[in-house]
Amino acid sequence: MTDSPLGPAADLLGSPPPDAPRPRRATARFMLSHPLHLLSLGFGSGLSPVAPGTVGTLFAWVSFAVLSRYLTVIDWGVLIAVGFIGGIAVCSFTAKRLGTADPSQVVWDEIIAFWLVLLMVTPVTLVGQLWAFIVFRFFDMVKPPPIGYFDRRLKGGFGIMFDDLVAAFFTLLVIALWRMSV
Repeated sequence: MTDSPLGPAADLLGSPPPDAPRPRRATARFMLSHPLHLLSLGFGSGLSPVAPGTVGTLFAWVSFAVLSRYLTVIDWGVLIAVGFIGGIAVCSFTAKRLGTADPSQVVWDEIIAFWLVLLMVTPVTLVGQLWAFIVFRFFDMVKPPPIGYFDRRLKGGFGIMFDDLVAAFFTLLVIALWRMSV
């Protein structure tokens, strides 16, 4: 039997259990309340009231340009791998605290995925990076198959991270196909 005040029908409709945390809005105060929130919210880029995923991807682009002066390709590979694996726990932690399965303010997934794109297409011109940004944002926002499938089916921190990794893969595929045709 169900504990829902609405009875068994509430379970069929997918209503949250009565003890589930209410969804919260990510704020600067929330972000600064725990170091993992700072990371998962992209050092504040995810707090943008408009298109936080796009702003998070822009942050990834700028931070890649800055950090590339200090990091080797191997360093980037390790950072991206550790960032992906750690991002599963970090994004899950923040999502749970926000009471939402995949909060739009969590942008660590965009950061790691776009770093991977930039690493794989480097060296490239600024215009080439702009096209990579546009193609990545298209795949991340529109979520064509199979990206949308993974976005709907995979839950938790792994789901948050994985669909963006697939969007990065398709971005790299489009870039590779474009380079072959030129």
